[in-house]
Amino acid sequence: MPAQIDHLVIAARTLDEGVAWCEATLGVTPGPGGAHPLMGTHNRLISIATTAFPQAYLEVIAIDPAKQPTRAAGLHRWFDLDDAALQAELAQHGPRLIHFVARVPDAAAALHALAAGPTPIDRGPLVEASRDTAAGRLDWKISVRDDGQRLLYGALPTVIEWGAVHPTDTMPSSGVALSALHASHPRPAVLQDALAALGLASMEVRAGPPNLVALLQTPRGPVTLESKGI
Repeated sequence: MPAQIDHLVIAARTLDEGVAWCEATLGVTPGPGGAHPLMGTHNRLISIATTAFPQAYLEVIAIDPAKQPTRAAGLHRWFDLDDAALQAELAQHGPRLIHFVARVPDAAAALHALAAGPTPIDRGPLVEASRDTAAGRLDWKISVRDDGQRLLYGALPTVIEWGAVHPTDTMPSSGVALSALHASHPRPAVLQDALAALGLASMEVRAGPPNLVALLQTPRGPVTLESKGI
């Protein structure tokens, strides 16, 4: 099951705070993103693609206070954005790397592989989503649990299967490049087995406190982003 790192998820209390964080931390202003009516969220995007991480990008995402999710009542937003502890952390300490998304050619097969692994994992059902852009309509299938949980402190990626158009197809170079992504976890074997089931066995996993770490080259020099167990 081949997979690639699709994008990093930076959560922010508000999208304006996320943009300001991006400018202060990475030295660039994120480009346009869009709205997600199903989840009541909106985002801004920048390319972080390299030869090692083709089509990779960084997403700054926040709840849109002006929109109510069209998702059925009782179902939570993706990426734990409804979680009170996460919201409190973002309010107190600002935007944070919280997760990443893995691109797969067959999302249904990827979810089956996780469920059939040594430690069966329910990554949630596939949700179909779309939004219109100047370059064409973006369509994708993405795994979202009903409770919105990321699982394994965000180090287990959400899986996504894109349609014919990918966000980076028309995304300009940002001057920011992803150098590496690795994780630590108190149960490293569980995380390693799950990543291997998705085809991401090459991603480094260390034993230790939960943390997702991304290394970026930016106009401000090397920058390390950490989830720090949130």
